[in-house]
Amino acid sequence: MKLLLTSGGVLNKSIHAALVDMLDKPIAECNALCIPTAMYGHPWVGPGVKAWEFITGTPGNPMVDLGWKSVGVLELTALPSISEDRWVPLVRETDVLLVSGGDALYLNYWMQQSGLADLLPSLKAVYVGMSAGSMVMAPRIGEDFVGWTPPTGGDETLGLVDFAMFPHLEHEMLPDNTMAAAEKWAAEIGGPAYAIDDDTAIKVVDGEVEVISEGHWKRLTL
Repeated sequence: MKLLLTSGGVLNKSIHAALVDMLDKPIAECNALCIPTAMYGHPWVGPGVKAWEFITGTPGNPMVDLGWKSVGVLELTALPSISEDRWVPLVRETDVLLVSGGDALYLNYWMQQSGLADLLPSLKAVYVGMSAGSMVMAPRIGEDFVGWTPPTGGDETLGLVDFAMFPHLEHEMLPDNTMAAAEKWAAEIGGPAYAIDDDTAIKVVDGEVEVISEGHWKRLTL
């Protein structure tokens, strides 16, 4: 399983190079599916303009506009209403999944409900997450990041990696995302965690973890 877990997308040459290295062919020969679902559950985003900007690769959404051979949309909320033979083969054949930011618990819920969560470990595709699209891979996200509340409550997510992520560290538009806040969050969440800024990503290949950064990050442990 190959994961590229970013905070703000493929924003610099180092993250871009890591992505190219994870693919088995050039970007121009790769077919991608983008997943905007997490956006719908976030109060600052929701359906509408932001989701369209992500899907169309509008500047500021550096994932869909990297020069893929083709880009399709995989909307998780629609999948339970159609037969699996309409979408599972498509997902199995794609080269990369581009997963937007938004609300991590909303994304987790629909990954589970749609059946995508069960498929992920067996896929050949490189999974590229942005913000919530990365956080959903952790065992939990912590109370600080709970927005949309799942029917069962809690802050548990997929647990496909053994660490949690605090994204957008020291972001100019998010004054509360300080290192002190990240350290307090990590103390409450327990277990290994990383605080990363938008120039940092975490590469995971077959369980091996590597931090790719042109910015600032810190591994947070108890």
